[in-house]
Amino acid sequence: MFGRRHFVRAAAGAAVLAAPAIARAEKYPSERVTMVVPFPAGAATDISARIYAERLSALWGQAVVVDNRGGGNGIPAAESVARAKPDGLTLFATSAMTQAVNPAIYDKLSYDPVESFAPITRMGTSPFVLLVDRNSPINTAAELTSMLKAAPGKHNYGAGALPARVASELYKMAAGVDVVYVGYKSNPQAIPDVQNGLLTFMMIDTVNAKVAIDRGALKGLFVTDNERYAAVPDMPTAVEVGLPDVQLTTWTGFYAPKGTPTEIVQGIYEDIRKVSVMPEVLERLKTIGGVPKLMTPDEFGAFTRSEKERWGQIIQRANIKVE
Repeated sequence: MFGRRHFVRAAAGAAVLAAPAIARAEKYPSERVTMVVPFPAGAATDISARIYAERLSALWGQAVVVDNRGGGNGIPAAESVARAKPDGLTLFATSAMTQAVNPAIYDKLSYDPVESFAPITRMGTSPFVLLVDRNSPINTAAELTSMLKAAPGKHNYGAGALPARVASELYKMAAGVDVVYVGYKSNPQAIPDVQNGLLTFMMIDTVNAKVAIDRGALKGLFVTDNERYAAVPDMPTAVEVGLPDVQLTTWTGFYAPKGTPTEIVQGIYEDIRKVSVMPEVLERLKTIGGVPKLMTPDEFGAFTRSEKERWGQIIQRANIKVE
């Protein structure tokens, strides 16, 4: 258990100086841990965070409370964690939205996805799925692209979240089509308009796409990745449908405030790794299409930097602006 682990092995001559640090590390967590999620309850990131919070609470013998702070594209939640005391008692369970999309959308942010946080680990990744109405005569990506090219500017796509819009714009650029964007307050709100023909297509993360597919509302044409996804194993990849440049995955991960002691960050990572191989956790993640894809803190830090750059380039090319 993390709370009983010795993080510091001091030499005898430095024992007195090291004692306070050892005491702090051994007591972690000494009280309740708050896990801030920048999305409403029920969102994919929230579901995953709650699964981990429950098992970490049991492992640590301290409550791990999920605090949903939705709204503002996750900015208020990110700000609150960036300002929190760096003692490991405030964690950030977030996604590419706050760490890769916001920096490219907003000219000024009161937090920096790299400088304001201590990366702990990635939880998992999820590609997007391009969806059309279940009864649409369009059954392949090639058919959709052909139809859109035949009527430039005459078709609409919908998105209720910035990552979904970025994925849709990436498809537009790669396929060379002109489609009009229609904004919604959330991705689920756009689904009825795909069904009634007001929208020709939409792209959402695999977790929510699977829900729409399973209940017979929509059908998927491909996933934005180079390998098939376990939640929708019959869905072809972007590479398979001839769109190799349409590769984009959203992801979730854990951070702590910048300045959180390295031994605490490492200990949290190791305990998350323990939780990730628990059969009951794997089974629960499977129900939402989640597969753990952990990274070490250093790896996750490098990943965050690269994703900020990658998403930023796409957003700049597509000229996406905050509305």
